Amino acid sequence: MTDTRAASLIAAAAIVTALLRFLPFLFLGGKRKTPEYITYLGKVLPYAIIGMLVVYCLRGVTPLNWPHGLPELLAVAAVVVLHLWRRSTLLSIAGGTICYMVLIQFIFK
Repeated sequence: MTDTRAASLIAAAAIVTALLRFLPFLFLGGKRKTPEYITYLGKVLPYAIIGMLVVYCLRGVTPLNWPHGLPELLAVAAVVVLHLWRRSTLLSIAGGTICYMVLIQFIFK
């Protein structure tokens, strides 16, 4: 792939991405009230996405084989405890990831 073609593909992707991000503001912007279904989706979708991520992350757990999903369970518990303690999403995600990596690399080899 030539440099010109790669640059044009990147530019096209950037323009499409920017347009998709700006379109809701163009159509719904101004002094109009946000439609109820958009407000509803804004409240419901984050929880649905988190649920899908949890299912995706835990899909490979085999409770019948060693270590019986123990590292995953401990990492999820660490995420919950950290989030309840500090209410920081970044800390919860980073702490859970670090906990899981330490568990699978050093404890449950």
